[in-house]
Formats: sequence, C-alpha cells, structure tokens
Amino acid sequence: MNLVAPESLVFWTTVIFIVFFILLRKFAWKPILGAVKGREDSINKALLSAEEARNEIVNLKADNERILNEARAEREAMLKDARDMKNKMIADAKEEAQNQANTIIENAKIAIESEKKSAMLELKSHVAELSLEIAEKVVREELSSKDKQMQLVDSLIGEATLN
Repeated sequence: MNLVAPESLVFWTTVIFIVFFILLRKFAWKPILGAVKGREDSINKALLSAEEARNEIVNLKADNERILNEARAEREAMLKDARDMKNKMIADAKEEAQNQANTIIENAKIAIESEKKSAMLELKSHVAELSLEIAEKVVREELSSKDKQMQLVDSLIGEATLN
C-alpha cells in the first residue's frame, strides 16, 4: 500500500526542502536576519546607553561628592571666619571696656586729687581764720590792760636785736 517508493520520497523531500530553503532565503531570510540584526543593534544601543548612563551616574555621584566636600569646606571656612570675627569683636569690646574703665579711673583719680586739694585749701583757709580769731582774742585779752601792754612792749624790745 505504499504508493510512492521510499527513494522517491527522499528525492521529493530533498527537492521540496531545497525549494523551501531557496524561497525562505529569497523572501524570509533577509527580513528575519534584518529583524535579528535590528534587535541586536537596539540591544547593543540599549547596553551602550545603559553603560553611558551608569558612567554618567558615577560621574554625577563623584561631582555630587566633590560639591558636598566643597560645600563642607566652605561652611567650615565660614564658621571659622565667624568664630574669628566673634573672638575679635569680643577682644575689641574687652579692650574698649578696659580703656574706658582706665579712663574713668584716671578721671576719678584726678577728680579725687582735685577735691582733695580743694578741701585742703578750704581747711587751711578755715584754720587760718580760726587762728586769726584766736590770735585776735588772745591779743585783745593780753592788751586789755595797760600793764599787760607795757610788759608786752618790754618783752618785744628785749627780744629784738639792734644791728
């Protein structure tokens, strides 16, 4: 019940395969290879893009780290400048306060010395007035009688030396 001999089956199978292969090669092989090549190119482009993106991310991370380090350094410099300025302002304020205190003390010493001299002059003036009043009273008392006046004149003459 075999209608076709096995040798002819092999022959026709080979002929059909060759015809099918030629048709595939002529009409389907190039588009399939083109699609595969396009797919391969798009995958390669995607891989290159991914690699470039990864490199860009690495560069951005490095740039970010550099910028952060610069910002930290700038912040530290600004804080150091602010501390230095604060310390200078405090030192200047202390120096100014010390100078003002010294000026106030000097002025107080001068005022005290002036007040002391004024008080001494006033005291001398009062002592001189009191001395004059006492001397006037003593002299009046001494010279109130004629006998006492004569005794005083005689004693003054005795004390006086003639040249």
